[in-house]
Amino acid sequence: MADYLIVITTVDSEAAGAKLSRSAVEAGLAASGQVSGPIATTYRHLGEVCEGTEWQVAFRTTEDRMAELEDHVTTGHPYDSPEVIAVPILSGPPPYLEWITRATRPAEG
Repeated sequence: MADYLIVITTVDSEAAGAKLSRSAVEAGLAASGQVSGPIATTYRHLGEVCEGTEWQVAFRTTEDRMAELEDHVTTGHPYDSPEVIAVPILSGPPPYLEWITRATRPAEG
């Protein structure tokens, strides 16, 4: 059985989140992508504490697609050094987990 992940990133606009979500699903790298926001964020940048607004994108994928999904998100991301973190899905209904596996199968060429 495959290992399942929720992969999270944040972006600077809802449109950027929707674009990343759609392109990852279309490429078969994620079974789904959810864009949530706006969210208030506080962060340190170049020695200063800053505040802003971001949108979070949460992808469902399998561990064997993680490296490709990370490359895809990093390449299409508006930030120079984006957050791309993976959280394991430890449990879920078998039909749901099977759907993630089917939806993230590499395309046969």
